[in-house]
Amino acid sequence: MNTSDELAALLRHFGREGCSQEPLYVALCGLAAESDSALALLAEAPPEQRKPNLLLAALHERVLAGAAPELAAYYRSAGGERAPDTGLAAALAACLVREWPALVDHLRHGATQTNEVARGAALWPALGAVAAATGVRDVALLDFGCSAGLNLGIDQFALRYQTDDGAWHARGPARDGVRAEVESRWLSATRPPPHTGWRIASRDGLDTAPVDVADPAGLRWLQACLWPHDARRRERLSRAAAQLRALPHTLTQAGDCIAAIEPWLAHLPAGVQPVLLTSWVLYYLSEADIARLRATVDRLALRHGLAWICGELPALSAQAHEPPPLPALPPGEVAASATLWTLRHRDAGRIAERALAWSHPHGRWLHWLG
Repeated sequence: MNTSDELAALLRHFGREGCSQEPLYVALCGLAAESDSALALLAEAPPEQRKPNLLLAALHERVLAGAAPELAAYYRSAGGERAPDTGLAAALAACLVREWPALVDHLRHGATQTNEVARGAALWPALGAVAAATGVRDVALLDFGCSAGLNLGIDQFALRYQTDDGAWHARGPARDGVRAEVESRWLSATRPPPHTGWRIASRDGLDTAPVDVADPAGLRWLQACLWPHDARRRERLSRAAAQLRALPHTLTQAGDCIAAIEPWLAHLPAGVQPVLLTSWVLYYLSEADIARLRATVDRLALRHGLAWICGELPALSAQAHEPPPLPALPPGEVAASATLWTLRHRDAGRIAERALAWSHPHGRWLHWLG
């Protein structure tokens, strides 16, 4: 069990490395590290969910619900314009006192959500890599740890990549003011690959607590897991949620998501390529469960041809050997949170794995390795 000192150190580290581009969260992490109440609140979370971003999301949800007016003055997502100042500590304390039961419920039963739609900048070419490697164009996509499953609508996103010469390269459907729009800096020397003809034949998600995008409270929690200043991410999430509501898809609640992968495979139609997607999910699993997931995927890859697209921190990635070197990053970007995308699949009766890309965790830049 984490001690108060360990939790305080965790908060300070997250403030330095995990949310440096959100000044409000940097300030809140510092204040929470000095607050006995905030540390006690974080300790209410199960060990695997005891992350600073869960505490921050719980506070943000109370703000979006209109229950924390003092804090709301600092949140752009709630119309606030006040920069972090000496009054922030009192606003935090007031929220902790007044909203304690709701906050405890979030920490005990909630989970930070992984629905960053802009990761589609990496997922789109990764699905092309699967099609090229397997020769199968019809994809059965399973989002593991799916939350609301927003990335199941990847083929509906309007994507644009900007290369070093300033040119924009459109992929996917055209922009129409309704579709979720994803823009990413393309850091590779080559241009973004063209579409390889893949299509999504079925869309499914697994989660211990999937979020229904038709539920206002569920959608508010998804918004609460975003940085408060980022209006573009909020708009993108709202559009992706609307798109997903219009698409046939299934989200399944499973106490053991790893064990649920094989039954999913058993019900797929013949002729489709099963693809497992994980993106910033392993961060929330124990070492034992990560090892069990890897062993399960390898067994199912050899038996059923399952391919695994994995977008995680390099220390947690499916990659079994040393990760490739990082590219030169755009000014202001932090290497510590760079996401490594890998593809693991069956090839000639053996398990093959290769690195596909480096990306920003929220998709702002992408270095394609191919």
